[in-house]
Amino acid sequence: MTERLIDLDTLADDLALPLIAAPMFIVSVPDLVVAACTSGIVGAFPALNPREPETLDSWLTEIEARLARARADGAYVAPHAVNLIVHPNNKALDAQLETVVEHRVPLVITSVHKPGDIAKAVHGYGGTLFHDVTTVRHAKSALGAGVDGLILVCGGAGGHAGTLNPFALVPEVRSFFDGPLALSGCLTSGRTVSAARALGADFGYMGTRFIATEEANAAPEYKRMILESGAADITYTPEFSGLPGSYLTKSIVAAGIDPGELSLPGQKVARDYRSGEKPKAWKNIWGAGQGVGSIDDVVPAAELVARLKAEYDAARGS
Repeated sequence: MTERLIDLDTLADDLALPLIAAPMFIVSVPDLVVAACTSGIVGAFPALNPREPETLDSWLTEIEARLARARADGAYVAPHAVNLIVHPNNKALDAQLETVVEHRVPLVITSVHKPGDIAKAVHGYGGTLFHDVTTVRHAKSALGAGVDGLILVCGGAGGHAGTLNPFALVPEVRSFFDGPLALSGCLTSGRTVSAARALGADFGYMGTRFIATEEANAAPEYKRMILESGAADITYTPEFSGLPGSYLTKSIVAAGIDPGELSLPGQKVARDYRSGEKPKAWKNIWGAGQGVGSIDDVVPAAELVARLKAEYDAARGS
């Protein structure tokens, strides 16, 4: 049996705090990944962000070299992760997976569709596979495909989020799965990471808070809108990507669209964009979770992680 690159029994305790900086389309780039990993938490990016397989190869080469230098200086460096979108529309998936295997990426995160045979490829070189799920049915399906861990994307999370309350989903999944669980949805502080642990998750999974960092590849207007928004300023709709997602309402208004006219989850998307090209999710319709109301500054990722750790330790009385 191939030796695993990550010891899942000790990972949560090895990290500065048990947290994964979630992979975000466009936003997550090498600078953010390296800053997260060298701060002691898992850093991740979607394989779609580099656009081309050869660029994915160069991104991973850069990340690995920078992390190796940090290790050589004696620092603890957390594992890095790549997110593979396994939806049939991702025609580059096979090439992306091949590159991930070549680089022996320690942690792979699959999402948007069943992971299929990816577990076999990842386990073949000693990698670990986590999968995004929003329901119990999705969780059981992913476990049947051989994933090692689950990321529970609950109500209030940014991007393609679910609707279930974590107080419902975490205990129900725990009733049949005792392996690694990460919890996503409104985690913006070390206190919320501690709460996720208390609920039964092993890791927090934090995305929106990392948009408001200096390393994030987000427009200044996007970061400013994060700071100026609250939970009431998030719109949940399948309008822009075909899947229900959480977006900054102000970005929808800025695109000339009335949020009140958008499709609701479960409804067919049938809006007529006669005035021009349909606004694109993530590019000019910006994703964010309901936790934006507690974000009030843009800081370097390392400073943010240090703050999160202090909050986490205080919440746990350590």
